[in-house]
Amino acid sequence: MATVAAFQSVCSWNRRCLLFSLRWSAKLLPKPRVLLSVPTPTSNQASGQYCSFSQRAEIHTSAANSAGHNKWSKVKHVKGPKDAERSRMFAKLSIMLRFAVREGGSNPEFNTQLANVIEQCRAKNMPKTSIEAAIKGAKSKASIYSLYEGRGPGGSSLLIEVLTDNNSRSHQEIKNILNKNGGSLCEGARHCFERKGVVTVNGLDNHGQQIELEHALELAIEAGAEDVKQAEDEEDKVILKFVSDIPSLRDVRQRLNALGLLTVTAAPEFIATTTVQLTDTDLEAAFCLIGLIDEYQDVFKVYDNIESKS
Repeated sequence: MATVAAFQSVCSWNRRCLLFSLRWSAKLLPKPRVLLSVPTPTSNQASGQYCSFSQRAEIHTSAANSAGHNKWSKVKHVKGPKDAERSRMFAKLSIMLRFAVREGGSNPEFNTQLANVIEQCRAKNMPKTSIEAAIKGAKSKASIYSLYEGRGPGGSSLLIEVLTDNNSRSHQEIKNILNKNGGSLCEGARHCFERKGVVTVNGLDNHGQQIELEHALELAIEAGAEDVKQAEDEEDKVILKFVSDIPSLRDVRQRLNALGLLTVTAAPEFIATTTVQLTDTDLEAAFCLIGLIDEYQDVFKVYDNIESKS
């Protein structure tokens, strides 16, 4: 019985040492080492007991460490930014829906612009309930449309379309963004742009091949468009922008669809008539400024007259 009691006492002591070292590890303190004691038979004639304890092994006691693969850290750093970007995109689409309703009513059968924006929302997997809520909100919530003119780095011109329920707040916020990032609000930028009808289509044909610009020009003539420009969307995918006067916008879109092109959007836009070339430093500053403006909640479109570098 004495041997069993002694063995239990040692087990209890070892357990306390393990718990204590785990606490130390949690506090990032030096990891202690524990010498385990095990019973070994010895002879003790006076007491008649035949068991003693000696140190036999040394172990390191510390909390188990992972191999560096933390699932939540990956989810946090990958899913978080994606969710934030998704939320911003849906917010912009909601503003575009409100603006389309403001311009032509809430019935997409009679409002081509609204129908186009709804198609965009579906393509971006925006929930149906969010689309309906934005349309209903546009009818019940008074929104003010404003067009701000500004200057950016290197003498670039900016047009900023805003839909807001508080014009004073939006004006002040956009002014602050411009002033803090090398820009300013000013008059005169509007003269560098012309309002045109723009039909944006997928830059790939039915076989997944990129449509060459020369062929796109032939399609533009056939559809009755004035010009066509090659660009990239926010996902860096190639798109084609067919430019026409605003009254011909619907006809051009229908002809392009008949020619087998996939329409992404069809709406009036501001097209730069006078462009500027920027140095690399000014170009970087201008893109940073445009990104900050575009992130503002009431802004739904930013136009610039910066010439693209080939």
